[in-house]
Amino acid sequence: MSDKKIIFLDVDGTLIDYEAKLPLSAEQAVNEARKKGHLVYICTGCSKAEIMQRDFRTMKLDGMIGANGGYVENNGKVILHQSISVEEVKHIVDWCNNRHIGFYLEANSGMYINDYFLTDGPEAMAKYVLGKGKKIEDIEAFKSNSVNQYIHLPTEKLYRDDVNKVSFVLHSYQDHLDSIQEFPDLIAHTWGGKDEQALFGDLGPKGITKRHAIEVLLKYLNRDVKDTIAFGDAKIDLSMFACCHYNVAMGNGGKEIKEAADYITTDVNDDGLYHAFEHLKLI
Repeated sequence: MSDKKIIFLDVDGTLIDYEAKLPLSAEQAVNEARKKGHLVYICTGCSKAEIMQRDFRTMKLDGMIGANGGYVENNGKVILHQSISVEEVKHIVDWCNNRHIGFYLEANSGMYINDYFLTDGPEAMAKYVLGKGKKIEDIEAFKSNSVNQYIHLPTEKLYRDDVNKVSFVLHSYQDHLDSIQEFPDLIAHTWGGKDEQALFGDLGPKGITKRHAIEVLLKYLNRDVKDTIAFGDAKIDLSMFACCHYNVAMGNGGKEIKEAADYITTDVNDDGLYHAFEHLKLI
């Protein structure tokens, strides 16, 4: 066991708030921890293209785990990358279009949407932010701007071979249940708003989890799991908690993640990350 720790941070609701803003105290905590020799990685469901659109200001990282574990990068070097086959992507695209469901394909090169996401997406993203307790001053402006980060393509251009994961808007929870039956060779999750209400479904390669990705990275680094600390706010982070030595839940986190935590800090916008880094003497 080393006194230099390996820190894994979920992104939305942990490192940044639900409006994708990085608290100054979180930026400071990460930079100070790295100066002391600790390694800091983000561990997120987002793919690299989405992360690259975040404004992290001066904050630097040692690498990232993306796509819920389908992508691992250390100091710019790709350690693991498992994507969905183009045949499965075509199947998902056609299935969603037949049901008039909006979706976005998550690739490292960008986030690609179908026609239906232009109407489904803004509404779902507004529900996501509002459900996390945030206020939206101008709801119409928010909806209008919410699709700016995506690339709208015709159907034939959506049959891609570089897709890490697919997120789609749930018209009802039955869409998620039907996706489990329709895509038995993929893993299906949901994510969303208040109390982790299901607003979106997502589909990715089986066998890919945050836990698996952390194990791959630790083996590459030749580091002991006893040196790991994980931070999260949602059920999807439980696999990360299952393999890390010490686990911190955010004050804004859900019931299940708090029950699995060794320590519960304050909310993401109440300097939660900084307080936890201080408590653990990482800074």
